[in-house]
Amino acid sequence: MKKEIRTVVYDDELRMEAYRFEGIVQPFPSHFHEHYVIGFVEKGERVLSCRDREYAIEEGSIVLFNPGDSHACVQSDEGTFDYRGFNISKEVMLDLAEEVTGKRELPGFSRNVICDEEIACHLHPLHEMVMKGTGEFKKEETLLFLLSYLIQNYGKPFESCIPECRQEIEKACEYMTAHFTERIYLDQICRHAGLSKSTLLRAFTKEKGVTPYRYLETVRINEAKKLLSEGVPPVEAAIRTGFSDQSHFTNYFNQFIGLAPGTYREIFSEKDGDGEQHGE
Repeated sequence: MKKEIRTVVYDDELRMEAYRFEGIVQPFPSHFHEHYVIGFVEKGERVLSCRDREYAIEEGSIVLFNPGDSHACVQSDEGTFDYRGFNISKEVMLDLAEEVTGKRELPGFSRNVICDEEIACHLHPLHEMVMKGTGEFKKEETLLFLLSYLIQNYGKPFESCIPECRQEIEKACEYMTAHFTERIYLDQICRHAGLSKSTLLRAFTKEKGVTPYRYLETVRINEAKKLLSEGVPPVEAAIRTGFSDQSHFTNYFNQFIGLAPGTYREIFSEKDGDGEQHGE
């Protein structure tokens, strides 16, 4: 079997992460990110679930995730999966959107999976430039052309991409976000939200696309990413984000991000390295 190659680079000039996964067979469980994702499939076939819809993605498919879009994917053929993508924070997207549209407001992608050669013509060379560490302004130029096209053809106000959520569900989210470093019990969340356990589980999963516990795990992982990017050791990051032990933390981080915590930390602390992680 082809060895897995996972390459991650952080571009200081563009202020974003670039991923390249080759030979991947790992499924990714339902989760969400606090950032935008723009990616494309180079090889392989997968079933992607996002916002209560299923998509068959294959070579040439472009995926677009807004912050908060719950998604999962699993291999649908007997081969492996090759993928390239960018992670763009809300703060950076806000700056880019203002540059492109003249309005300082977050865009929202109206579709999660598309096939568009115009986008591919910008996306692939941009990814190559980031991976190779190109410093010319062509890199920024290509990014702005890409986002201009995306917003013009697939964009709408970010707020309209967020499903209407009942006040009780938002209270549950607020509670978990405020107490993610602690051991949280379902009773506590229900009391804060004012819902019974069965109603909370049913309504939360319908509105958010993930269960309350998976939401809590994702909040913890997203916070751990911030700590690791600041150079915090994985053991300390695990403790500070409420994970019961290092093994538990490592397993969840790898499931959601596709990298070990130490490998993710290295892309920020050792930018002169090649950023590659190999595995069977």
